[in-house]
Amino acid sequence: MESIKDIINSIVLNPDLAPLLTIIKSARNGAVYGAKVRFPHALVMVFLFRSGTFREKIYLILKATRQHARNLASFAVIYKSSMLLLRALNPLRPGKEGPYDTFLAGLLGGYTVFGRGKQGSVNQQIVIYIFARVMLALAKLSIQPRRTRSSSSPTFSLTHPFLSRSAREKIQTGAWPVFASLSWALVMYIFRWYPDTIQPSLRSSMKYM
Repeated sequence: MESIKDIINSIVLNPDLAPLLTIIKSARNGAVYGAKVRFPHALVMVFLFRSGTFREKIYLILKATRQHARNLASFAVIYKSSMLLLRALNPLRPGKEGPYDTFLAGLLGGYTVFGRGKQGSVNQQIVIYIFARVMLALAKLSIQPRRTRSSSSPTFSLTHPFLSRSAREKIQTGAWPVFASLSWALVMYIFRWYPDTIQPSLRSSMKYM
């Protein structure tokens, strides 16, 4: 056992293998997180809103869990690999992260894992979740004074230093109520008049309620 531990430690502590181990760890974390998030959600949604035998429902739960875990693991591998490659190819500072490496790596990972082929309900839910969080983050960035931006971040900025503090506070306070209200207003309108365009599980939930 001690010899096995020594071998494992030599591998883990080897700096030459650090990039590979980082990718493997990201894949593992992505798969674990995807399974932990999707399994309870699928368990509730399938047993509440899906018809079929017990065996068929278990199959749907495991299928959705596997897809969510696999997709997040795949994205993590592509993202980490792209980041390492972009650092190595940085013409100005070899081995250093560029200001837009994260954007490019995310773009490649998002297209490869979520953008290509069949959309699927799991992929749609993941992307829509990310989109909503991005919109809220951009709203916060739009009212931050320029002086709060990190000196190491790219020159591109959404900040507006001409807004007064009171104006920024009003926007920040009202942003979430407006976002939540409009989201529910739009989804209920679409559900009433164009129900076929709504994701099936959400449509089933709406019909049940």
